Amino acid sequence: MSNAPELSLVVPCYNEEANLRALYQAIHAALEPLGIDYELVVTDDASRDGSWAVLKELAAADPRVRAQRLARNCGESAASWAGMQAARGRSIATLDADLQNDPAELPKFLAALDRYDCVCGTRVAGRGQGDNVVRVLSSRIANWVRNRLSGEQIADAGCTYRVFRRECIANLKFFKGMHRFLPTLFKIEGFTVTEIPVNNHPRFAGSSHYGVWNRLFASFYDLLAVRWMKKRMFRYEVAERVGG
Repeated sequence: MSNAPELSLVVPCYNEEANLRALYQAIHAALEPLGIDYELVVTDDASRDGSWAVLKELAAADPRVRAQRLARNCGESAASWAGMQAARGRSIATLDADLQNDPAELPKFLAALDRYDCVCGTRVAGRGQGDNVVRVLSSRIANWVRNRLSGEQIADAGCTYRVFRRECIANLKFFKGMHRFLPTLFKIEGFTVTEIPVNNHPRFAGSSHYGVWNRLFASFYDLLAVRWMKKRMFRYEVAERVGG
């Protein structure tokens, strides 16, 4: 992609009409001083509010905004993956539409990307800033179970605020729930992964679409699949080739 932007911001969206304009402004404020060529790719997961109308308005006003709408509601993993497939940037940032992930922290992600293939946010230190007790406890339990079964040491696997090189997803195959396990999948592919602390702001507007069930129980089968892949998959490197 000779004219590819330096960075694609991939955002899944479901019923986020009240947040989208503020998100767009916050991203612009964070990246404009850096002089980075970027695009904002938002996938509307068949929202039932006015999200799609807002996205069309933003795209008409700024060519850096690209939006797509799924024909039916398919969930966060599908919306995220659809956005990654549509992204044209040399690097990809994934973040939520509700502004709990602060775009102002993007510069420190990009700085860490100079040394790693993938940089993940972790909300462990500041989790109580934006969530209630139930969400904090369910997140801690979910992270403990995921790490225990997968053999990982990811402090906050549920945080989808990440920046990574686009080649990290080149050989991945989509499955439901995969957005929770991208750091582990990247490691399986041989890429380097690190975590950096991020703030966890209260939701800007609207209500959360995820609860205890989403954080732990619904992902249990996905976790077993990832555990199997981690144990069974292998990597190889061709040393030499001859012939046509």
